[in-house]
Amino acid sequence: MRSEVRPQYVQHLAPISLPEITVAAPQRKDFKQRCAECIVFAVICALYLMLPAGILLAYYYSSTCMHGLPCGGNTGCVWKSQWCDGVQHCPAGQDEAYCVRLHGSSFLLQIFSTQTKQWRTVCSHGWTAQLAQASCREIGYSSTSIISGLQEAHSDDGFLMVKPDPKPNVPIVQQLVLSNYCPNNTVVTLLCTDCTAGVNYSKASTAHQAAIRGWPWQVSLQLAGSHRCGGAVLSPYWIVTAAHCAMMASSPGDWSVYAGIEDPLGTLFNPAHSVRHVVTHEGFDRVTHKNDIALMRLSKPLDFTASSNVRPVCLPNVGLNISLPLSGWTTGYGVLANGDYPYLVEAQVSVMDAVECNSSSVYYGKISTDMLCTKEVQTGQDVCKTDSGGPLVLEMGNLWWLVGDNIWPESCTDLNKPGVYSNVTFFLGWIYHQMKASMKTDLLDTETSRLKA
Repeated sequence: MRSEVRPQYVQHLAPISLPEITVAAPQRKDFKQRCAECIVFAVICALYLMLPAGILLAYYYSSTCMHGLPCGGNTGCVWKSQWCDGVQHCPAGQDEAYCVRLHGSSFLLQIFSTQTKQWRTVCSHGWTAQLAQASCREIGYSSTSIISGLQEAHSDDGFLMVKPDPKPNVPIVQQLVLSNYCPNNTVVTLLCTDCTAGVNYSKASTAHQAAIRGWPWQVSLQLAGSHRCGGAVLSPYWIVTAAHCAMMASSPGDWSVYAGIEDPLGTLFNPAHSVRHVVTHEGFDRVTHKNDIALMRLSKPLDFTASSNVRPVCLPNVGLNISLPLSGWTTGYGVLANGDYPYLVEAQVSVMDAVECNSSSVYYGKISTDMLCTKEVQTGQDVCKTDSGGPLVLEMGNLWWLVGDNIWPESCTDLNKPGVYSNVTFFLGWIYHQMKASMKTDLLDTETSRLKA
């Protein structure tokens, strides 16, 4: 039997066609678009470059002067070569404010040299009375009671010598030149106010009523005929007292200053001196009593020749050897145990170590570097309620030096609470700066009045 042949069906798969890939030709970018991209890139690069420069500039202006000296009060800087060159560069004149000073117990004249950046003594060769007056004016004294003297020269750093033909209206720092030798081997000493008068004080072992002839620099500061604070005479025009005293009145004209009195009746026989300016330290803190110091500028000068009971006290010069243990005297208008009226009283005190005064048993760290603490030499003294602003003085080299003004009178009830004084040595630069600034204002007012006339 013949087998049946069946047709074989073969499945044919149609090939899968791949999508056609078309490669487009690159298109050319628009010229403006390319420029924009370049500008963006350039700006980004510039920002990256400016960022470090901005950080450096911010650091420079936010920090202290890196290549100069600060004027103070965020008023800019000056080059070191411009400091004490006789030309004012700082807005308030700080660069020329403290270029002349008196040094030590001999009142040695020293002037800051811009070239050497050091204080140098002045050779007396070519020195004149006019130069002495100009030097005192540079410090801040406008009085004429100037005593210029000589001292044997001792300096390994050289001297400053007067130029030939000194000119009266040229700053003293521009009248001098550096010199390695001094021809006559003597240097200049200078007192700008005569604080050399001897003092006859009682040296009492206990506090008691004092005689004004013993403390002729003591003054009474009064408001409306009532004693408020004490003070000390620095020069014919200037009184130093406590800042919290000066702020008792808003106007200088409210104050009356009495010199040469020791009891309430003294105001009947002594003139009242009016006050023209009151300068309170700009950093005074009512709570902590930091910077508790002020100056009063009198309208007319005190006459030291009229009475021996009115004399200035010496400001403590830079370099004065003041070290512990130290014994001094404090005076003020206080109430004795058996009295009702303020009389001038005196007491001998010793200056305490700051660490002891700041201990937990005394003032608990409240005493800052601008303060001094004192305790009475003998306890149990019968003086209470002494006033603020009274002077603390010490004797050295036959002179009396003002080292403090009373800001916390000694406690009458707690023997462990010493008296606290502003440290005058700490404020010496501030005192001279204010005196000099006021003198310039007075000269400007005088010139303005002359022109108006």
